[in-house]
Amino acid sequence: MLAPETRAALIDVARAFDLDPAALAAVASIESNLVAHAMIDGRAEPLIRFEGHYFDRRLSGAAQAEARAAGLASPTAGAIRNPPSQAARWSMLARARAIDARAADESTSWGMGQVMGAYWAWLGFGSVQALVAEARSGAQGQLRLMARYIEKAGLAAALARRDWPAFARGYNGPGFARNAYDVKLASAHARFARLNWASDEPAGPSRRAWFGARNGRPVRPRHRAGGAHVPVPPQLAADGHRRRRHEGRAGRGPEPARTLAREAAVDPSARVTFAAPLC
Repeated sequence: MLAPETRAALIDVARAFDLDPAALAAVASIESNLVAHAMIDGRAEPLIRFEGHYFDRRLSGAAQAEARAAGLASPTAGAIRNPPSQAARWSMLARARAIDARAADESTSWGMGQVMGAYWAWLGFGSVQALVAEARSGAQGQLRLMARYIEKAGLAAALARRDWPAFARGYNGPGFARNAYDVKLASAHARFARLNWASDEPAGPSRRAWFGARNGRPVRPRHRAGGAHVPVPPQLAADGHRRRRHEGRAGRGPEPARTLAREAAVDPSARVTFAAPLC
């Protein structure tokens, strides 16, 4: 079963973006096991992953040299390894921010959907700090951020028709099959689809009602025709990114819950709060 607050957030965000809540839950479960935050020095913070090759490309001169010497930046994707615990990752981010705060936040993937900070302008935020604030606001903000990416990238139609390979290619990158990302999505969706999502009345406005009724039947959303993918923003093309966030990750999402639980046992300062155990 889902935690009530996570279920409510999924329903509300899915309704606002005309998405299937079970599909939204499936994506978030693959990316973060629907874990909303870890406790870092007494603060509830979103799960993050720092990408050193993004950071390197956003620096130059003395700042780049300093970051490379500190083991925070490299021109090679995957050369800068993320430490296993979230506490250590937030410490790594703090060191990077001391060199260049904006570049550091842009070089980090954020929250339950692991959306890269570099997409802040493309996703309509006024600054990278605004994107980070959305991720730090809690489960609903993180789900909104993920849904915003899905909508902007033209992936809502693939998600609605349950075309898992097409969605996986657009969201996780062309290497999705190496980690069976599409297969995992299908399996996760099958679990979440068994829940009675229409039993709750979510608060807030909707563009079109997912949970409405017509002659006793649910009203399904009408997606934009074709669901064409949005071109990669020119300012991000130089990153050699894989449509979304994290080049060089071989189609892997962030660590599953069992890994996070092991981190918590070893590192109490990074205790993970499971906002939503899998159903």
